[in-house]
Amino acid sequence: MSLSANVSEKAALIWAIADKLTGVYKPHEYGEIILPLTVLRRFDCILADTKEKVVEKYKTVKNVPMKDVLLRQVSKHQFYNTSKYTFEKLLDDPDNIEINFRDFLNGFSQNVLDIYDNFRFDNHITKMAENGILYLVIKEFTTPRANLHPDVVSNLEMGYIFEEIIRRFSEAHNEDAGQHYTPREVIRLMVNILFNNENQQLADSNVAKTIYDPACGTGGMLSVAEEYLNELNDTSKLIPFGQEINDQTFAICKADMLIKENDADFIKKGNTLSDDKFTGQTFDYIISNPPFGREWKNEKEAVLKESKKGFAGRFGPGLPAAGDGQMLFLLTAISKMKEPSQGGSRIAIIHNGSPLFTGDAGSGPSEIRRYILENDLLEAIVALPNDIFYNTGIATYIWVLSNKKQGTVREGKVQLINANGLYEKRRKSLGNKRNDIPEHYINEITQIYGDFKESEISKIFDNEDFGYTKITVERPLKDEEGNLILKKGRAQPDSSLRDTENVPLKEDIQEYFDREVLPFVSDAWIDEKKSKVGYEIPFTRYFYKYVPPRPSEEIMKEILELEQELDGSLKEIFDL
Repeated sequence: MSLSANVSEKAALIWAIADKLTGVYKPHEYGEIILPLTVLRRFDCILADTKEKVVEKYKTVKNVPMKDVLLRQVSKHQFYNTSKYTFEKLLDDPDNIEINFRDFLNGFSQNVLDIYDNFRFDNHITKMAENGILYLVIKEFTTPRANLHPDVVSNLEMGYIFEEIIRRFSEAHNEDAGQHYTPREVIRLMVNILFNNENQQLADSNVAKTIYDPACGTGGMLSVAEEYLNELNDTSKLIPFGQEINDQTFAICKADMLIKENDADFIKKGNTLSDDKFTGQTFDYIISNPPFGREWKNEKEAVLKESKKGFAGRFGPGLPAAGDGQMLFLLTAISKMKEPSQGGSRIAIIHNGSPLFTGDAGSGPSEIRRYILENDLLEAIVALPNDIFYNTGIATYIWVLSNKKQGTVREGKVQLINANGLYEKRRKSLGNKRNDIPEHYINEITQIYGDFKESEISKIFDNEDFGYTKITVERPLKDEEGNLILKKGRAQPDSSLRDTENVPLKEDIQEYFDREVLPFVSDAWIDEKKSKVGYEIPFTRYFYKYVPPRPSEEIMKEILELEQELDGSLKEIFDL
Protein backbone atom coordinates (compact mmCIF):
# COMPACT_ATOMS: atom_id res chain seq x y z
CA MET A 1 0.00 0.00 0.00
CA SER A 2 1.31 3.46 -0.89
CA LEU A 3 2.03 6.06 1.78
CA SER A 4 -0.90 8.26 0.73
CA ALA A 5 -3.31 5.31 0.59
CA ASN A 6 -2.25 4.08 4.04
CA VAL A 7 -2.61 7.56 5.49
CA SER A 8 -6.06 8.12 3.98
CA GLU A 9 -7.27 4.72 5.11
CA LYS A 10 -5.98 5.08 8.66
CA ALA A 11 -7.30 8.61 9.02
CA ALA A 12 -10.74 7.58 7.72
CA LEU A 13 -10.91 4.59 10.06
CA ILE A 14 -9.89 6.67 13.07
CA TRP A 15 -12.37 9.39 12.17
CA ALA A 16 -15.10 6.74 11.89
CA ILE A 17 -14.72 6.18 15.63
CA ALA A 18 -16.57 9.50 15.96
CA ASP A 19 -19.77 7.57 15.23
CA LYS A 20 -19.68 6.52 18.88
CA LEU A 21 -19.97 10.18 19.87
CA THR A 22 -23.26 10.73 18.06
CA GLY A 23 -25.98 12.07 20.32
CA VAL A 24 -23.56 13.15 23.03
CA TYR A 25 -21.53 15.50 20.86
CA LYS A 26 -22.33 17.55 17.80
CA PRO A 27 -20.32 16.82 14.62
CA HIS A 28 -18.31 20.03 14.92
CA GLU A 29 -17.12 18.84 18.37
CA TYR A 30 -15.86 15.42 17.26
CA GLY A 31 -12.32 16.62 16.66
CA GLU A 32 -11.98 17.76 20.28
CA ILE A 33 -12.18 14.09 21.30
CA ILE A 34 -10.70 12.27 18.30
CA LEU A 35 -7.53 14.39 18.08
CA PRO A 36 -6.34 14.02 21.69
CA LEU A 37 -7.31 10.34 21.81
CA THR A 38 -5.39 9.70 18.59
CA VAL A 39 -2.32 11.31 20.15
CA LEU A 40 -2.84 9.34 23.35
CA ARG A 41 -3.22 6.07 21.45
CA ARG A 42 -0.04 6.82 19.49
CA PHE A 43 1.88 7.37 22.74
CA ASP A 44 0.39 4.15 24.15
CA CYS A 45 1.55 2.17 21.11
CA ILE A 46 5.03 3.71 21.10
CA LEU A 47 5.58 2.83 24.77
CA ALA A 48 4.12 -0.68 24.50
CA ASP A 49 7.46 -2.44 23.99
CA THR A 50 9.02 -1.07 27.20
CA LYS A 51 5.86 -0.49 29.28
CA GLU A 52 6.31 -3.34 31.79
CA LYS A 53 9.96 -2.45 32.41
CA VAL A 54 9.01 1.18 33.10
CA VAL A 55 6.29 0.17 35.57
CA GLU A 56 8.73 -2.07 37.43
CA LYS A 57 11.48 0.55 37.45
CA TYR A 58 9.06 3.17 38.78
CA LYS A 59 8.45 1.11 41.91
CA THR A 60 12.13 1.49 42.84
CA VAL A 61 12.80 5.08 41.73
CA LYS A 62 9.50 6.92 42.37
CA ASN A 63 11.05 8.86 45.26
CA VAL A 64 14.40 9.47 43.55
CA PRO A 65 15.05 13.08 42.37
CA MET A 66 16.39 11.87 39.00
CA LYS A 67 13.49 9.49 38.37
CA ASP A 68 12.51 11.33 35.17
CA VAL A 69 15.89 10.74 33.55
CA LEU A 70 16.00 7.12 34.72
CA LEU A 71 12.51 6.32 33.45
CA ARG A 72 13.24 7.89 30.06
CA GLN A 73 16.28 5.64 29.79
CA VAL A 74 14.13 2.57 30.43
CA SER A 75 11.32 3.66 28.07
CA LYS A 76 13.92 4.54 25.40
CA HIS A 77 11.87 7.63 24.56
CA GLN A 78 11.55 11.24 25.69
CA PHE A 79 8.41 10.33 27.64
CA TYR A 80 6.99 7.40 29.61
CA ASN A 81 3.93 6.09 31.45
CA THR A 82 4.07 4.58 34.96
CA SER A 83 0.43 3.47 35.16
CA LYS A 84 -0.29 -0.26 35.04
CA TYR A 85 -2.98 0.45 32.45
CA THR A 86 -2.81 0.49 28.67
CA PHE A 87 -5.70 1.02 26.26
CA GLU A 88 -6.18 -2.74 26.12
CA LYS A 89 -6.04 -3.26 29.91
CA LEU A 90 -8.59 -0.51 30.47
CA LEU A 91 -11.18 -2.74 28.81
CA ASP A 92 -10.86 -5.37 31.58
CA ASP A 93 -12.84 -3.25 34.04
CA PRO A 94 -15.74 -1.47 32.29
CA ASP A 95 -17.38 -0.41 35.56
CA ASN A 96 -14.37 1.69 36.59
CA ILE A 97 -13.39 2.97 33.17
CA GLU A 98 -13.30 6.65 34.17
CA ILE A 99 -11.15 6.30 37.29
CA ASN A 100 -8.81 3.83 35.56
CA PHE A 101 -8.51 6.01 32.48
CA ARG A 102 -7.54 8.97 34.66
CA ASP A 103 -4.96 6.76 36.37
CA PHE A 104 -3.59 5.85 32.93
CA LEU A 105 -3.49 9.49 31.83
CA ASN A 106 -1.86 10.71 35.05
CA GLY A 107 0.83 8.06 34.70
CA PHE A 108 2.41 9.93 31.80
CA SER A 109 5.52 12.05 32.20
CA GLN A 110 5.00 15.77 32.74
CA ASN A 111 5.73 16.71 29.11
CA VAL A 112 2.76 14.63 27.97
CA LEU A 113 0.53 15.98 30.73
CA ASP A 114 1.39 19.50 29.56
CA ILE A 115 0.11 18.55 26.12
CA TYR A 116 -3.18 17.34 27.54
CA ASP A 117 -3.65 20.46 29.60
CA ASN A 118 -3.67 22.35 26.29
CA PHE A 119 -6.11 19.92 24.71
CA ARG A 120 -8.47 20.78 27.60
CA PHE A 121 -9.54 17.16 27.57
CA ASP A 122 -10.46 16.63 31.25
CA ASN A 123 -14.08 17.75 30.95
CA HIS A 124 -14.58 15.47 27.97
CA ILE A 125 -13.51 12.45 30.04
CA THR A 126 -16.23 13.23 32.58
CA LYS A 127 -18.84 13.88 29.90
CA MET A 128 -18.11 10.66 28.01
CA ALA A 129 -18.15 8.62 31.24
CA GLU A 130 -21.44 10.13 32.38
CA ASN A 131 -23.01 9.32 29.01
CA GLY A 132 -21.68 5.78 28.91
CA ILE A 133 -19.49 6.14 25.82
CA LEU A 134 -15.97 6.40 27.28
CA TYR A 135 -15.57 2.62 27.32
CA LEU A 136 -16.98 2.27 23.78
CA VAL A 137 -14.64 4.91 22.35
CA ILE A 138 -11.54 3.45 24.03
CA LYS A 139 -12.55 0.01 22.78
CA GLU A 140 -12.71 1.34 19.22
CA PHE A 141 -9.16 2.67 19.61
CA THR A 142 -7.91 -0.85 20.47
CA THR A 143 -9.15 -2.45 17.24
CA PRO A 144 -6.62 -3.36 14.52
CA ARG A 145 -7.71 -0.35 12.45
CA ALA A 146 -6.50 1.95 15.26
CA ASN A 147 -3.15 0.22 15.71
CA LEU A 148 -0.71 3.12 15.68
CA HIS A 149 2.44 1.23 16.63
CA PRO A 150 5.54 2.59 14.83
CA ASP A 151 5.95 -0.79 13.12
CA VAL A 152 2.56 -0.23 11.50
CA VAL A 153 2.48 3.57 11.10
CA SER A 154 5.73 5.47 10.57
CA ASN A 155 6.40 8.90 12.06
CA LEU A 156 6.00 10.41 8.60
CA GLU A 157 2.64 8.71 8.11
CA MET A 158 1.53 9.72 11.59
CA GLY A 159 2.19 13.36 10.73
CA TYR A 160 0.02 13.07 7.64
CA ILE A 161 -2.71 11.30 9.63
CA PHE A 162 -2.76 14.18 12.13
CA GLU A 163 -3.16 16.63 9.28
CA GLU A 164 -5.95 14.64 7.65
CA ILE A 165 -7.89 14.43 10.92
CA ILE A 166 -7.41 18.16 11.50
CA ARG A 167 -8.74 18.85 8.01
CA ARG A 168 -11.81 16.71 8.66
CA PHE A 169 -12.34 18.41 12.00
CA SER A 170 -12.07 21.82 10.35
CA GLU A 171 -14.60 20.91 7.67
CA ALA A 172 -17.05 19.57 10.28
CA HIS A 173 -16.55 22.73 12.29
CA ASN A 174 -17.17 24.85 9.18
CA GLU A 175 -13.76 26.32 9.89
CA ASP A 176 -10.83 27.17 7.68
CA ALA A 177 -8.36 24.31 7.66
CA GLY A 178 -5.72 26.80 6.65
CA GLN A 179 -5.83 28.22 10.15
CA HIS A 180 -4.23 24.98 11.24
CA TYR A 181 -1.77 24.01 8.54
CA THR A 182 -0.22 24.85 5.20
CA PRO A 183 -0.59 22.42 2.24
CA ARG A 184 2.28 19.98 2.13
CA GLU A 185 3.23 20.77 -1.46
CA VAL A 186 3.73 24.45 -0.54
CA ILE A 187 5.90 23.52 2.42
CA ARG A 188 7.90 21.12 0.26
CA LEU A 189 8.59 23.89 -2.25
CA MET A 190 9.66 26.24 0.53
CA VAL A 191 11.97 23.62 2.04
CA ASN A 192 13.47 22.80 -1.37
CA ILE A 193 14.32 26.47 -1.89
CA LEU A 194 15.44 26.99 1.71
CA PHE A 195 18.02 24.20 1.48
CA ASN A 196 18.94 24.81 -2.16
CA ASN A 197 22.68 25.06 -2.76
CA GLU A 198 23.32 23.82 0.78
CA ASN A 199 22.86 20.13 0.08
CA GLN A 200 26.60 19.44 0.13
CA GLN A 201 27.00 21.11 3.50
CA LEU A 202 23.96 19.31 4.91
CA ALA A 203 25.14 15.96 3.53
CA ASP A 204 28.24 16.00 5.73
CA SER A 205 28.11 13.47 8.54
CA ASN A 206 26.70 14.45 11.92
CA VAL A 207 25.72 17.98 10.90
CA ALA A 208 23.46 19.66 13.47
CA LYS A 209 21.38 22.65 12.32
CA THR A 210 18.52 24.60 13.87
CA ILE A 211 15.24 25.68 12.30
CA TYR A 212 12.61 28.04 13.73
CA ASP A 213 8.98 28.84 12.96
CA PRO A 214 7.46 31.84 14.80
CA ALA A 215 3.91 30.69 13.96
CA CYS A 216 4.40 26.94 13.90
CA GLY A 217 0.79 25.70 14.10
CA THR A 218 0.80 21.90 14.18
CA GLY A 219 4.47 21.87 13.17
CA GLY A 220 4.01 20.89 9.52
CA MET A 221 6.80 23.13 8.22
CA LEU A 222 9.26 21.93 10.84
CA SER A 223 8.36 18.31 10.09
CA VAL A 224 8.78 18.59 6.32
CA ALA A 225 12.15 20.32 6.78
CA GLU A 226 13.25 17.51 9.06
CA GLU A 227 12.07 14.89 6.56
CA TYR A 228 14.07 16.61 3.81
CA LEU A 229 17.26 16.50 5.82
CA ASN A 230 16.70 12.88 6.82
CA GLU A 231 16.27 11.94 3.16
CA LEU A 232 19.49 13.75 2.34
CA ASN A 233 21.51 12.39 5.24
CA ASP A 234 20.07 10.39 8.12
CA THR A 235 23.16 11.07 10.25
CA SER A 236 22.43 14.81 10.23
CA LYS A 237 20.21 16.50 12.78
CA LEU A 238 17.78 19.36 12.29
CA ILE A 239 16.67 20.71 15.67
CA PRO A 240 13.21 22.32 15.44
CA PHE A 241 12.10 25.35 17.47
CA GLY A 242 8.69 26.97 17.28
CA GLN A 243 6.08 29.13 18.95
CA GLU A 244 2.31 28.81 18.65
CA ILE A 245 -0.54 30.78 20.21
CA ASN A 246 -3.44 28.32 19.76
CA ASP A 247 -3.78 25.76 22.57
CA GLN A 248 -4.86 22.81 20.46
CA THR A 249 -2.43 23.25 17.60
CA PHE A 250 0.37 23.82 20.11
CA ALA A 251 -0.57 20.53 21.77
CA ILE A 252 -0.51 18.67 18.46
CA CYS A 253 2.83 20.18 17.48
CA LYS A 254 4.41 19.31 20.82
CA ALA A 255 3.00 15.77 20.63
CA ASP A 256 4.42 15.37 17.13
CA MET A 257 7.85 16.49 18.37
CA LEU A 258 7.76 13.96 21.21
CA ILE A 259 6.76 11.18 18.84
CA LYS A 260 9.72 12.01 16.59
CA GLU A 261 12.14 12.00 19.53
CA ASN A 262 12.75 15.74 19.28
CA ASP A 263 13.04 17.98 22.31
CA ALA A 264 9.42 19.08 22.74
CA ASP A 265 10.53 21.76 25.21
CA PHE A 266 11.73 23.75 22.18
CA ILE A 267 8.09 24.25 21.18
CA LYS A 268 6.72 27.18 23.17
CA LYS A 269 3.19 28.43 23.65
CA GLY A 270 2.47 32.13 23.46
CA ASN A 271 1.91 35.16 21.26
CA THR A 272 5.09 35.66 19.25
CA LEU A 273 4.42 39.34 18.59
CA SER A 274 3.90 40.34 22.22
CA ASP A 275 5.78 37.59 24.06
CA ASP A 276 8.78 36.28 22.14
CA LYS A 277 9.87 33.05 23.84
CA PHE A 278 13.20 32.99 21.99
CA THR A 279 14.55 36.43 22.80
CA GLY A 280 18.20 36.71 21.84
CA GLN A 281 18.31 33.32 20.09
CA THR A 282 19.29 32.84 16.46
CA PHE A 283 18.80 29.95 14.06
CA ASP A 284 20.28 28.52 10.87
CA TYR A 285 16.92 28.43 9.09
CA ILE A 286 13.61 30.19 9.59
CA ILE A 287 10.42 29.04 7.85
CA SER A 288 6.86 30.26 8.38
CA ASN A 289 3.38 30.96 7.07
CA PRO A 290 2.24 33.66 9.51
CA PRO A 291 -1.32 35.00 9.53
CA PHE A 292 -1.87 37.90 7.16
CA GLY A 293 -4.58 40.52 7.01
CA ARG A 294 -5.01 40.39 10.78
CA GLU A 295 -4.88 43.33 13.15
CA TRP A 296 -2.18 43.53 15.82
CA LYS A 297 -4.04 45.97 18.06
CA ASN A 298 -4.14 43.40 20.88
CA GLU A 299 -0.34 43.31 20.82
CA LYS A 300 0.07 47.03 20.17
CA GLU A 301 1.33 48.00 23.61
CA ALA A 302 4.02 45.30 23.67
CA VAL A 303 5.04 45.91 20.05
CA LEU A 304 5.37 49.68 20.52
CA LYS A 305 7.40 49.13 23.68
CA GLU A 306 9.82 46.86 21.84
CA SER A 307 9.97 49.16 18.82
CA LYS A 308 11.33 51.91 21.08
CA LYS A 309 14.42 49.75 21.56
CA GLY A 310 15.25 50.35 17.90
CA PHE A 311 17.55 47.72 16.44
CA ALA A 312 18.16 46.30 19.91
CA GLY A 313 14.65 44.83 19.52
CA ARG A 314 12.93 43.07 16.65
CA PHE A 315 11.12 46.03 15.10
CA GLY A 316 13.89 48.55 14.48
CA PRO A 317 13.28 49.03 10.72
CA GLY A 318 9.67 50.15 11.20
CA LEU A 319 6.11 49.03 11.93
CA PRO A 320 3.42 47.98 9.44
CA ALA A 321 -0.15 49.27 9.43
CA ALA A 322 -2.15 48.26 12.50
CA GLY A 323 -4.56 46.28 10.30
CA ASP A 324 -1.96 43.77 9.08
CA GLY A 325 0.70 42.23 11.32
CA GLN A 326 2.39 39.86 8.88
CA MET A 327 5.45 42.09 8.45
CA LEU A 328 6.00 41.90 12.21
CA PHE A 329 6.57 38.17 11.75
CA LEU A 330 8.94 38.98 8.89
CA LEU A 331 10.92 41.30 11.17
CA THR A 332 10.90 38.63 13.88
CA ALA A 333 12.38 36.14 11.41
CA ILE A 334 15.08 38.62 10.36
CA SER A 335 15.97 39.28 14.01
CA LYS A 336 16.60 35.54 14.46
CA MET A 337 19.23 35.34 11.70
CA LYS A 338 22.73 34.36 12.69
CA GLU A 339 25.51 36.79 11.89
CA PRO A 340 27.32 35.96 8.62
CA SER A 341 30.48 35.40 10.66
CA GLN A 342 28.58 32.60 12.46
CA GLY A 343 27.45 30.99 9.23
CA GLY A 344 24.48 33.22 8.48
CA SER A 345 20.85 32.18 8.01
CA ARG A 346 18.19 31.64 5.38
CA ILE A 347 14.47 32.45 5.58
CA ALA A 348 11.43 31.25 3.61
CA ILE A 349 8.19 32.97 4.62
CA ILE A 350 4.77 33.31 3.00
CA HIS A 351 2.97 36.63 2.58
CA ASN A 352 0.06 37.94 0.57
CA GLY A 353 0.57 40.83 -1.83
CA SER A 354 0.41 43.77 0.58
CA PRO A 355 4.03 43.63 1.91
CA LEU A 356 5.22 44.10 -1.67
CA PHE A 357 3.82 47.58 -2.17
CA THR A 358 1.65 48.99 0.64
CA GLY A 359 2.80 52.19 2.29
CA ASP A 360 4.17 55.37 0.79
CA ALA A 361 7.81 56.49 1.00
CA GLY A 362 8.76 56.96 4.64
CA SER A 363 5.93 54.74 5.93
CA GLY A 364 6.54 51.68 8.10
CA PRO A 365 6.10 49.05 5.34
CA SER A 366 8.29 51.02 2.93
CA GLU A 367 10.99 51.42 5.57
CA ILE A 368 10.92 47.67 6.27
CA ARG A 369 11.38 46.96 2.53
CA ARG A 370 14.13 49.58 2.45
CA TYR A 371 15.98 47.91 5.32
CA ILE A 372 15.71 44.48 3.69
CA LEU A 373 16.87 45.65 0.25
CA GLU A 374 19.57 48.09 1.34
CA ASN A 375 21.05 45.35 3.54
CA ASP A 376 20.89 42.91 0.60
CA LEU A 377 18.78 40.36 2.48
CA LEU A 378 16.20 39.54 -0.20
CA GLU A 379 17.14 36.71 -2.56
CA ALA A 380 13.90 35.94 -4.31
CA ILE A 381 10.12 36.22 -4.31
CA VAL A 382 8.04 33.40 -5.78
CA ALA A 383 4.44 34.10 -6.82
CA LEU A 384 2.38 30.99 -6.04
CA PRO A 385 -0.71 29.86 -7.96
CA ASN A 386 -4.03 31.12 -6.64
CA ASP A 387 -6.43 28.77 -4.84
CA ILE A 388 -3.82 26.47 -3.32
CA PHE A 389 -4.57 27.34 0.30
CA TYR A 390 -7.55 26.04 2.24
CA ASN A 391 -8.60 29.39 3.65
CA THR A 392 -7.88 31.91 0.89
CA GLY A 393 -7.87 32.21 -2.86
CA ILE A 394 -5.87 35.45 -3.01
CA ALA A 395 -2.37 35.88 -4.41
CA THR A 396 0.40 34.59 -2.14
CA TYR A 397 4.17 34.80 -2.34
CA ILE A 398 7.20 33.07 -0.85
CA TRP A 399 9.86 35.54 0.26
CA VAL A 400 13.35 34.05 0.36
CA LEU A 401 15.92 35.93 2.44
CA SER A 402 19.58 35.31 3.20
CA ASN A 403 22.41 37.23 4.83
CA LYS A 404 25.11 35.21 3.11
CA LYS A 405 24.78 36.43 -0.48
CA GLN A 406 28.14 38.21 -0.42
CA GLY A 407 30.54 36.86 -3.02
CA THR A 408 27.82 34.94 -4.88
CA VAL A 409 26.04 35.72 -8.14
CA ARG A 410 23.04 36.82 -6.09
CA GLU A 411 24.88 39.65 -4.36
CA GLY A 412 22.95 42.89 -4.87
CA LYS A 413 20.28 41.06 -6.88
CA VAL A 414 16.67 39.94 -6.42
CA GLN A 415 15.03 37.19 -8.46
CA LEU A 416 11.29 37.32 -9.11
CA ILE A 417 9.67 34.04 -10.17
CA ASN A 418 6.11 34.02 -11.48
CA ALA A 419 4.96 30.46 -10.76
CA ASN A 420 1.31 31.52 -10.88
CA GLY A 421 0.54 29.21 -13.79
CA LEU A 422 2.37 26.11 -12.53
CA TYR A 423 -0.46 24.09 -11.00
CA GLU A 424 -2.98 21.33 -11.64
CA LYS A 425 -6.70 21.58 -11.00
CA ARG A 426 -8.08 19.43 -8.20
CA ARG A 427 -10.93 17.09 -9.00
CA LYS A 428 -12.59 18.13 -5.74
CA SER A 429 -12.10 21.39 -3.90
CA LEU A 430 -11.11 21.49 -0.23
CA GLY A 431 -12.46 24.79 1.04
CA ASN A 432 -10.77 27.42 -1.15
CA LYS A 433 -8.16 24.95 -2.29
CA ARG A 434 -8.96 24.22 -5.92
CA ASN A 435 -5.43 23.73 -7.22
CA ASP A 436 -2.35 21.67 -6.36
CA ILE A 437 1.33 22.13 -7.15
CA PRO A 438 2.39 18.65 -8.32
CA GLU A 439 5.86 17.27 -7.73
CA HIS A 440 7.14 18.03 -11.23
CA TYR A 441 6.22 21.71 -10.85
CA ILE A 442 7.83 21.83 -7.40
CA ASN A 443 11.00 20.55 -9.02
CA GLU A 444 10.69 22.99 -11.93
CA ILE A 445 10.27 26.02 -9.65
CA THR A 446 13.19 24.86 -7.51
CA GLN A 447 15.30 24.46 -10.65
CA ILE A 448 14.37 27.95 -11.89
CA TYR A 449 15.37 29.38 -8.54
CA GLY A 450 18.62 27.42 -8.47
CA ASP A 451 19.61 28.31 -12.06
CA PHE A 452 19.23 32.05 -11.34
CA LYS A 453 18.62 32.88 -15.00
CA GLU A 454 16.13 35.14 -16.73
CA SER A 455 13.24 33.60 -18.61
CA GLU A 456 9.59 34.25 -19.31
CA ILE A 457 8.75 33.53 -15.66
CA SER A 458 12.05 34.49 -14.00
CA LYS A 459 13.37 38.04 -13.89
CA ILE A 460 16.44 39.38 -12.10
CA PHE A 461 16.78 42.92 -10.76
CA ASP A 462 19.26 45.04 -8.88
CA ASN A 463 18.17 45.94 -5.34
CA GLU A 464 18.09 49.59 -6.39
CA ASP A 465 15.51 48.88 -9.09
CA PHE A 466 12.82 48.78 -6.40
CA GLY A 467 13.78 52.10 -4.84
CA TYR A 468 12.69 55.64 -5.63
CA THR A 469 12.93 59.14 -4.25
CA LYS A 470 9.58 60.79 -3.71
CA ILE A 471 10.10 64.47 -4.51
CA THR A 472 7.71 67.29 -3.72
CA VAL A 473 7.10 69.64 -6.66
CA GLU A 474 6.08 73.15 -5.65
CA ARG A 475 4.60 75.97 -7.75
CA PRO A 476 4.46 79.64 -6.78
CA LEU A 477 1.57 81.26 -4.98
CA LYS A 478 0.01 84.12 -6.97
CA ASP A 479 -2.52 86.82 -6.23
CA GLU A 480 -5.78 87.31 -8.13
CA GLU A 481 -3.98 89.32 -10.80
CA GLY A 482 -1.45 86.60 -11.40
CA ASN A 483 1.44 88.27 -9.62
CA LEU A 484 3.87 86.31 -7.47
CA ILE A 485 3.39 86.61 -3.72
CA LEU A 486 6.85 87.08 -2.28
CA LYS A 487 8.12 86.76 1.24
CA LYS A 488 11.58 88.14 1.97
CA GLY A 489 12.05 88.28 -1.76
CA ARG A 490 11.27 84.61 -2.32
CA ALA A 491 8.31 82.98 -4.03
CA GLN A 492 5.94 81.13 -1.72
CA PRO A 493 4.57 77.66 -2.54
CA ASP A 494 0.90 77.26 -3.40
CA SER A 495 -0.24 74.19 -1.44
CA SER A 496 -3.19 73.70 -3.78
CA LEU A 497 -0.80 73.19 -6.71
CA ARG A 498 1.63 70.95 -4.81
CA ASP A 499 2.41 67.63 -6.47
CA THR A 500 4.79 64.70 -6.04
CA GLU A 501 6.89 62.56 -8.37
CA ASN A 502 8.57 59.20 -7.74
CA VAL A 503 12.06 59.29 -9.25
CA PRO A 504 13.79 55.89 -9.65
CA LEU A 505 16.94 55.65 -7.53
CA LYS A 506 19.00 54.91 -10.61
CA GLU A 507 18.01 58.24 -12.18
CA ASP A 508 19.46 61.65 -11.44
CA ILE A 509 16.71 63.67 -9.75
CA GLN A 510 17.51 66.95 -11.50
CA GLU A 511 17.68 65.32 -14.92
CA TYR A 512 14.33 63.62 -14.29
CA PHE A 513 12.84 66.95 -13.13
CA ASP A 514 14.16 68.81 -16.16
CA ARG A 515 12.74 66.18 -18.49
CA GLU A 516 9.43 65.20 -16.89
CA VAL A 517 8.29 68.33 -15.02
CA LEU A 518 9.74 71.63 -16.28
CA PRO A 519 8.52 71.30 -19.88
CA PHE A 520 4.95 71.32 -18.52
CA VAL A 521 5.25 73.70 -15.53
CA SER A 522 8.24 75.96 -16.10
CA ASP A 523 7.89 77.81 -12.78
CA ALA A 524 8.04 74.65 -10.60
CA TRP A 525 10.82 73.70 -8.20
CA ILE A 526 11.73 70.82 -5.85
CA ASP A 527 11.42 71.23 -2.10
CA GLU A 528 14.41 69.03 -1.25
CA LYS A 529 13.63 69.06 2.48
CA LYS A 530 10.53 66.97 1.77
CA SER A 531 12.27 64.33 -0.37
CA LYS A 532 11.92 60.75 0.92
CA VAL A 533 13.34 57.44 -0.25
CA GLY A 534 10.84 54.62 -0.65
CA TYR A 535 10.82 51.02 -1.86
CA GLU A 536 8.13 48.90 -3.46
CA ILE A 537 8.11 45.67 -5.44
CA PRO A 538 5.39 45.92 -8.12
CA PHE A 539 5.58 42.20 -8.89
CA THR A 540 2.67 41.88 -11.32
CA ARG A 541 3.82 44.89 -13.35
CA TYR A 542 7.06 43.12 -14.26
CA PHE A 543 5.19 40.14 -15.68
CA TYR A 544 2.33 42.03 -17.31
CA LYS A 545 1.71 41.03 -20.91
CA TYR A 546 -0.03 43.47 -23.19
CA VAL A 547 -2.93 41.91 -25.07
CA PRO A 548 -3.96 44.16 -27.99
CA PRO A 549 -7.69 44.78 -28.37
CA ARG A 550 -9.52 42.98 -31.14
CA PRO A 551 -9.74 44.90 -34.41
CA SER A 552 -12.90 47.02 -34.66
CA GLU A 553 -13.75 45.40 -38.03
CA GLU A 554 -13.80 41.95 -36.37
CA ILE A 555 -16.05 43.19 -33.56
CA MET A 556 -18.42 44.90 -36.06
CA LYS A 557 -18.66 41.75 -38.14
CA GLU A 558 -19.57 39.72 -35.03
CA ILE A 559 -22.26 42.26 -34.05
CA LEU A 560 -23.81 42.15 -37.54
CA GLU A 561 -23.87 38.35 -37.45
CA LEU A 562 -25.62 38.43 -34.07
CA GLU A 563 -28.17 40.94 -35.40
CA GLN A 564 -28.92 38.72 -38.38
CA GLU A 565 -29.29 35.71 -36.10
CA LEU A 566 -31.59 37.68 -33.80
CA ASP A 567 -33.71 38.96 -36.72
CA GLY A 568 -34.17 35.39 -37.93
CA SER A 569 -35.24 34.24 -34.46
CA LEU A 570 -37.76 37.08 -34.10
CA LYS A 571 -39.15 36.40 -37.59
CA GLU A 572 -39.75 32.76 -36.66
CA ILE A 573 -41.59 33.81 -33.50
CA PHE A 574 -43.88 36.36 -35.19
CA ASP A 575 -44.52 34.16 -38.26
CA LEU A 576 -46.05 31.64 -35.90
